[in-house]
Amino acid sequence: MTKAEEAPDGSGGRAEEVFDNPDGWVAEHIRRFLETDGRPRAGVDDLLLTTRGRRSGRLRRTVLVYVRDGDRYVVTASNRGAAGDPAWYLNLAENPGVVVRVGAEEFAANARTAGAGERPRLWRLMVEAMPSYRDYQEMTDREIPVVILERAG
Repeated sequence: MTKAEEAPDGSGGRAEEVFDNPDGWVAEHIRRFLETDGRPRAGVDDLLLTTRGRRSGRLRRTVLVYVRDGDRYVVTASNRGAAGDPAWYLNLAENPGVVVRVGAEEFAANARTAGAGERPRLWRLMVEAMPSYRDYQEMTDREIPVVILERAG
């Protein structure tokens, strides 16, 4: 599923095409997020994350559960407990400049993986918000990365 976005400068022109996550349930969730200005699920905080594909160079969009940590947004690269990291995480590891949409607000951000000193506290926050993350961690041998998103500029 692809979506051409309107240019953010208000010119009415088209910005670069954004390619939504190809998983059907994720693409549907993105559609509901956009239709509801970021309120697709009651009681769950979701955001849209757009990364630049590390191989294709295309803009890639997915939806993720987040928690706030002060002014920062925190997400996990759980990949539902799969053995490998999700593509969006591999993309931002190579190019940490991302676009985040929370509700109707969209902004540029910088992404980084939480360091060893901060990960335990942030992981606990994520598990409190979405207890299934604990199960996902038990399903995989990899340590699920915790990602911090901070507004650019």
